[in-house]
Amino acid sequence: MSRLAKRIDDKRLLKIIRRFLEADIMKHGVCIERQKGLAQGGPLSPLLSNLLLDELDKELERRGHKFCRYADDANVYVQSQRAGERVLQWVKKFLWQRLRLKVNETKSACASVEERQFLGYRLLRTGKLVVANHSVERVKDKIRTLTRRNRGVSLEKLIGELNTILRGWVNYFRLTEWPSDLTMLDAWIRCKLRCYRLKQRKRAWPIAKFLMKLGVPACSAWNLAKSEKGWWHLSKSIPVNHAMNNAWFEEQGLINLTKQRALLNV
Repeated sequence: MSRLAKRIDDKRLLKIIRRFLEADIMKHGVCIERQKGLAQGGPLSPLLSNLLLDELDKELERRGHKFCRYADDANVYVQSQRAGERVLQWVKKFLWQRLRLKVNETKSACASVEERQFLGYRLLRTGKLVVANHSVERVKDKIRTLTRRNRGVSLEKLIGELNTILRGWVNYFRLTEWPSDLTMLDAWIRCKLRCYRLKQRKRAWPIAKFLMKLGVPACSAWNLAKSEKGWWHLSKSIPVNHAMNNAWFEEQGLINLTKQRALLNV
């Protein structure tokens, strides 16, 4: 608050910010007194991070370091492991002594740039940005939740829900320079939807009828419908892929991540 007071003259605004800082946390219906920190995801958190860590930015610039910071996430780029360990220890010491801030030890490390992720991205040695593996797994977890077997919603509604997630996701990761990541994710999503659609038909006759309607020969449709293999295996079979191909999914309204990224980058 003393640092804010140096920049802000309005005492009413300072009083509001203090109330934000001192507000209790509601957890399981019980108010818990807050000893430190801000509510995660709150609008005040990145603003105060920038105000406090501006001092760190200036010191890093003064020392000639290359770095990137967004709110309370920061990467400092050096040429060797030894230099990285030295800078990491200095940053910890600076933040504690000057700003009374503790570095999160579990999230901080000195490692090759390709091993670390920043804001969901991963930076390659060539300078290219790619989607971090953790980011891909997170969106896959959301898709798995939407396509679980016991949901009982129509394919049309499911695709509408998926599009809401996928549009936001690809908009955020439109800077990726490795489109193959999106191509593989597109293929995985279509497999999940094929699996979901087959499970909706449940029994052999409805499955065979559905496939024949989409142009699969009767013999292949019946062989697949009577198969005792799992839904995921069936969703990757050639007849099912021919029946529910990319064009079919476009007709159903499913967005294509690769094409959507290309449109965003025009």
